[in-house]
Amino acid sequence: MSQNPPSLRPDLAPRARVVEAARPHQPRPNQPRIGMVSLGCPKALVDSERILTRLRAEGYAISPDYAGAEAVIVNTCGFLDSAKAESLEAIGEALAANGRVIVTGCLGAEPDFITGAHPSVLAVTGPHQYEQVLDAVHAAVPPSPDPFIDLLPGQSVHLTPRHFSYLKISEGCNHKCKFCIIPDMRGKLASRPAHAILREAEKLVDNGVKELLVISQDTSAYGVDIKHAEDRGHRAHITDLARDLGSLGAWVRLHYVYPYPHVRNLIPLMAEGLVLPYLDIPFQHAHPEVLRRMARPAAAARTLDEIALWRADCPDIALRSTFIVGYPGETEDEFQTLLDWLDEAQLDRVGCFQYENVAGARSNALPGHVADEVKQDRWNRFMEKSQEISAARLARKLGQVLDVIVDEVDSEGATCRTKADAPEIDGNLFIDDGFEGLAPGDIVQVMVDEAGDYDLWGSLPR
Repeated sequence: MSQNPPSLRPDLAPRARVVEAARPHQPRPNQPRIGMVSLGCPKALVDSERILTRLRAEGYAISPDYAGAEAVIVNTCGFLDSAKAESLEAIGEALAANGRVIVTGCLGAEPDFITGAHPSVLAVTGPHQYEQVLDAVHAAVPPSPDPFIDLLPGQSVHLTPRHFSYLKISEGCNHKCKFCIIPDMRGKLASRPAHAILREAEKLVDNGVKELLVISQDTSAYGVDIKHAEDRGHRAHITDLARDLGSLGAWVRLHYVYPYPHVRNLIPLMAEGLVLPYLDIPFQHAHPEVLRRMARPAAAARTLDEIALWRADCPDIALRSTFIVGYPGETEDEFQTLLDWLDEAQLDRVGCFQYENVAGARSNALPGHVADEVKQDRWNRFMEKSQEISAARLARKLGQVLDVIVDEVDSEGATCRTKADAPEIDGNLFIDDGFEGLAPGDIVQVMVDEAGDYDLWGSLPR
């Protein structure tokens, strides 16, 4: 069981694999089979799930390997140059192993970039262009549905373990951060109707999901674009949505929450236990001038006040964030301000990445780009500081009895998460003794016996 230091951005958690979780029962004779590789963020993973669900409904089987597929879909990431390189590598691997590849996802917004490197791909479509992906699959591998079996799949295809699921509530973003090209790739904010989200969440919980991970590009702006419309008894506002989701009996975890003033209305829901006491907030930096150059709200001091109020109303709240070091023009004094802010904010979970130019981002043209060795030094110092804070905050949990959800059980023990830990990006709680009766998806109480820099170890109360 490996430990999981949170050194990555939440939306860059590792997801570069041939999909296996969607493997159906034994395909029938002559059933067309499609493979998929899903890269990038949880939002892209949800897109992959939707595509596979539609394909299953049309009679396609999902192949867990290249050899068994008649074509392969590669759902790409294109946020950073390193992610683009990974996407091109995955496309090349699929071409070498299978030869028939359809590309979709964020990098699909740059079709010439893809075809310039891999001219033999069958088709290129952009992010969340489900119909175009299906058209490309139909052209490459014609469907052959069995009307008695394939009218609708029994349930949606999910690429996460059965006990948790991502729940996407909107697409796009209205922010114009200079380092980000997400609005160019995915467009402006487009919120889903609240009743549709609730219906999807109810089906997930009915099918055994114990944890709903709410995702979007800007979760706290949910419903702004549709003027918080009410439809079928549900209002499209993040506070109302969180309350409705909390009534379903599953853990509800909120990701990518910008610290708008109305976020404080979510805190009582956490104190009441309707929503997990966890906020994932992309602060990105703390110095007002750096935030100004990023074209983000420069309100670091007021943010500290907000954090203090959140903790006063909900002492158990866990705060996660991500930051950029080495942004163009960042001085040593500005970076030191970030370290000092981190000392004061005492965030529970922190990730950090070094600034990279991204094709099309306005930050590329800013003066004062920071040398690579300086970026690396600042990243090292930032992670050292955040590690100290994480270790100190985890040490305070020694002797406490916490609710945990079991993710995996093997011969060595059980890998679990507390309410303060999101899958793949935060830490774990490990149970090394008396775990034999546990299964993934169980929610149990555990006594914390040992604390590390990022992870906890515990035992089941006897």
